[in-house]
Amino acid sequence: MGIVAGLDSSSAFTRIVVCDTDTGAVLRQGYAPHPQPEGESRPYETDPQSWLLSLGEAAGGGLLEGVQAIGVSAQQHALLPLDSAGNLVRPALVGNDKRAQVAALELVDALGGREGWAEAVGSVPQPAQPVAKLAWLARTEPEAARRTAMLMQPHDWLVWQLLGRPARRTTDRGAASGTGYWSPATGSYRPDLVELALGHRAVLPEVLGPAEAAGTTPEGLLISAGTGETMAAALGLGLAPGDAVVSLGASGSVMAVHHEALTEPSGTITSLADAAGLHLPVVYTSNAVRALRGTAELLGTDLDGLSELALKSTPGAHGLVLLPYLEGERTPELPHAAGTLTGLRRDSMKPEHLARAAVEGMLCGLADALDVLRSRGVAIRRVFLLGAAAELPAVQAAAPGLFGTQIVVPQPADYAALGAARQAAWALGVAQGTLAAHTPPAWQGAAVQVFEAGEELAAWQAVRQQFVATREQLHPGAF
Repeated sequence: MGIVAGLDSSSAFTRIVVCDTDTGAVLRQGYAPHPQPEGESRPYETDPQSWLLSLGEAAGGGLLEGVQAIGVSAQQHALLPLDSAGNLVRPALVGNDKRAQVAALELVDALGGREGWAEAVGSVPQPAQPVAKLAWLARTEPEAARRTAMLMQPHDWLVWQLLGRPARRTTDRGAASGTGYWSPATGSYRPDLVELALGHRAVLPEVLGPAEAAGTTPEGLLISAGTGETMAAALGLGLAPGDAVVSLGASGSVMAVHHEALTEPSGTITSLADAAGLHLPVVYTSNAVRALRGTAELLGTDLDGLSELALKSTPGAHGLVLLPYLEGERTPELPHAAGTLTGLRRDSMKPEHLARAAVEGMLCGLADALDVLRSRGVAIRRVFLLGAAAELPAVQAAAPGLFGTQIVVPQPADYAALGAARQAAWALGVAQGTLAAHTPPAWQGAAVQVFEAGEELAAWQAVRQQFVATREQLHPGAF
């Protein structure tokens, strides 16, 4: 039996799991929040040294004793601009930075529109992406932009630090695919897009394959390639072709494991690479749980209370249809739309029917996103439902029928850290000659609840059809 560790450095904390290499069983765990800076708060910037301090605290007490390899997962879309000596020219720009909205729009126009970007790198610039951050830096901090000679993301930088800042700097295809200047379809960088955004070219990390090691510490500890949190979580969940993930945050996302990179001229699909050699096409929606919370507040309850109310109604919500476009919408592209409630009659004006309409509207909006992937040939046999709202009974009851597939709700766990550990076990096995470079270790799957549509499938299909008909009536040609 070997022992490996998976480290997940999110935007707020570090989690570490120590696992058995053969089964993936968790032997030990560590946790520490990132220390908060004193004085003025800059919500879109951070000192990455706080990640190292958090890592050291999480690994305290001999947590890593006996560990042979470490995998690193970290927050995505953050950017570390470094000078030629490898020192930061300014604090790291974190993933939720919204200041690059104008810069992102200018980049879109500079490459001939959304279609040009979708063809070049499989995604259209968004404010969070590193390529947009570079353009913002060039616009607002030209001196820092001029000094920027190398670019890294959080997991790249953490791996580099663990290895003692060697001359070789690495990343993986998963994290690279989110930058806006690396193409999942070709597997290569577009340095001209870095120049377009920043004003000059910069040194970019070498992109490693899924089972490659970034290096070995002087103490003999192997460090695997690492990856972004999304890709690490997919590896930790054990996703395979035919699996999709619907993530229920305030906004929503739908991604699926696919055998090839997908490009879509309008940029509705964001083409990402995974951490296992395949691809993760993603479709984003602007509205998910925010529609539930807004309805719950209107009804004077919380999410659990909303779920209880919804279950007192029946599929179709007594004729009510909620288009949940409360913040505009990204899929379909309706940035200036508002939420719409239709079908009001005297006998449907009851709390339980509005609660049901909110749940169904949220899920139908995400089903639209699933259909975007299906229309491009992505096979979806089961959907993993993630997020706190995935535990709501009303969501679990409606999702199988509205999505038209089996629903899997995993037990809450540190899946990004588990995926990082699995990657470490893979790289270690390849180095030792016990695993193939094209097949990750077969670890025990996540504990899950499984939900099927059952005999009510026809009723749920009618609900979905009514949602689509209402959307088309109010927003013709949206898809």
